[in-house]
Amino acid sequence: MKTTFHRRHILAGTAAAAGTIAMPGILRAQATVIRWGELLAATHPQVQMVQRISADVKAKTNGRIDIQVFPGGQLGSGKDMMESVSAGALQFTTDGAGALGAFLPALTLVEAPYLWRDAAHLAKVKDAPIFAKMNEELAAKRGMRMLNVTYYGKRHLTTGTKNVKTPADMVGFKLRVPPVDVFQAMADAWGAKATPIAFPELYLALSQGAVDGQENPLPTIQSGKFFEVQKFLVLTEHIITPRMIIVNDAFWKGLPAADRTLLQAAFNDGAAWQDKELLSQEAGLVDTLKKAGMTVVEPDLEAWRKPVLATVPAKFEARWGKGSFDTLKAL
Repeated sequence: MKTTFHRRHILAGTAAAAGTIAMPGILRAQATVIRWGELLAATHPQVQMVQRISADVKAKTNGRIDIQVFPGGQLGSGKDMMESVSAGALQFTTDGAGALGAFLPALTLVEAPYLWRDAAHLAKVKDAPIFAKMNEELAAKRGMRMLNVTYYGKRHLTTGTKNVKTPADMVGFKLRVPPVDVFQAMADAWGAKATPIAFPELYLALSQGAVDGQENPLPTIQSGKFFEVQKFLVLTEHIITPRMIIVNDAFWKGLPAADRTLLQAAFNDGAAWQDKELLSQEAGLVDTLKKAGMTVVEPDLEAWRKPVLATVPAKFEARWGKGSFDTLKAL
């Protein structure tokens, strides 16, 4: 009897413990966990934007929606993460229109060189019928949707040892560009040797002389510490880059409408903060990079613009659609 009594208590205790363990599981099942991969360092405003969005959403839902942020390429290259979003293995990432061109080639138009005048001009693209059409095609063909267009900055050149002033100085220059054919065509127009290298590998490539230079916006040059391995900053302003908040379309459509509304509001607030922050940083970063030891070159912008506009829009017109470059430029 004593043994039976003891076993009953053990079984009862086990059942109670199982119930205690199971209950948090039920509560956890009600939560929505979102994984968001980022290529950039945690110090970049793009990642800080996502962290702000995560905190905002967590506060407004009492933790019911948990956005987990993975910066610095922890989940792979930009293309890796976009493929994961397309497949549904990852819910969100952020990347440029040019990079998205690997999934919908027409999108490279939105990151074409010498297309946008400034951040305000770029912001108009989100309401353009051409952009809406491309977004629906991206969702239908590749399972991804662009929820916001954010400002990433004006792109400039940096060089390691060569003082570059005109495209004539770029002949034979090994220029790191993203793995985007429009960027490569731009480099070709300058006479450079376009050299695609994944962003997480760029600092090492510059430090070892695998490439002579690179091009990126000032905040990226700063957060990537490229000033440590590049001597010259050439203010070419060749591309104004948009970056998109990208979501798996099936995941997005599967969320309750109220959650989509709440998330979209958080994205809008986060994007507005980031755009303002990047513009503010750009205003002071030339002096910051000078103090860090870089020599700043202010070139004749028309000399850089002319060979690119003479070749690149015509080369991609069939992909972008006849007149599409001029349509966006005139917004």
